[in-house]
Amino acid sequence: MSRRPPAVRHEASGATSAPPRPPITALVLTFNEEANLERVLARLHWAEEIVVLDSYSTDRTLEIARRHPRVRVEQRPFDNHVDQWNHGLRCVRTPWVLSLDADYVLSDELVAELRDQPLEAGAYLASFRYCIGGRPLRGSLYPARVVLFRTADATYVADGHTQRLQIAAPVRRLSGCIFHDDRKPLAHWLDAQRRYAALECAKLTALPDAALRRTDRVRRLKWLAPLVMPWYCLLGKGLLLDGWPGLYYTCQRTYFELLLALELFEHDRHSTP
Repeated sequence: MSRRPPAVRHEASGATSAPPRPPITALVLTFNEEANLERVLARLHWAEEIVVLDSYSTDRTLEIARRHPRVRVEQRPFDNHVDQWNHGLRCVRTPWVLSLDADYVLSDELVAELRDQPLEAGAYLASFRYCIGGRPLRGSLYPARVVLFRTADATYVADGHTQRLQIAAPVRRLSGCIFHDDRKPLAHWLDAQRRYAALECAKLTALPDAALRRTDRVRRLKWLAPLVMPWYCLLGKGLLLDGWPGLYYTCQRTYFELLLALELFEHDRHSTP
C-alpha cells in the first residue's frame, strides 16, 4: 500500500496571503520647479494618482506636470508651508499619501518597496541622501522624516522654518532611501535661506531652553554653531572624502548657521533696552 505524500503548504492550500497594497497618492508641492519636477515624477509611475499642488508657478512646472497622465494639478496661493501641506492632504482621494517635496527623487529600492509590499504599519519613515549637482553625499544633516501615512491620522504643524507632521499611528522605517536632489540656481537657494533663518530665529527666541533640542540650544549661543559646523560636516560626516560636492554642502550649512547667528544677534540688539 503506497503512502500518501505529505501535503505542501502554500497559499493555494489555505495559507493566508498578504493583503494587497492599498492605493497610494503621491502629493508633490511645487513652485517654479522646472529644474527638478521631471526627475521626481518619473519615479512615481506606480502611484494610483499624483497630486501636484502648485503655488502658481511662472516657469514650465505646469507644462511638465501635465505631460504625465497620472498627474492631477491643483493650485493654491502660497501663504505658509503648514497650510499648504494640510490643503494638499485634503486634495488626496486615497486613504494613503506619499508626501514629497519637488526635489525628492525616489531610489530604485524605494520604488520597488512602495509598489510591491503591503502596508502593515500606520506610517513609514524614510531616510535621505543629499545630492549636490546630482552626486549623492556620504552624509548630511538632513533628518529622516515620515513620508508615507494615512491622511486620516495626520496633520502638519509649524516647526521653525519648516513643518512637522503630527501623526497618531505606529511608525516603521522604509528600507529604500530618497535622494534630496535640488538643481535650481544658487540664487534661489540663497533667497530661501534668508527666509528660513528669519523663521528659525523666531522659533528659537520664542521658546524656553527646556523646550529646545540640544542642537537648538547650541544655536541660541550664536557664535558656536558657525564655528562647529565646518568641522562637523567635513570630519564628523566624512564629507571631506566627497571632494568638491562635500565642500559645497559644508559651505551651504555653514552659511545658514551664520545667517541664523546674525538674525539672533539682531533680535537681541532690538530687544535689549
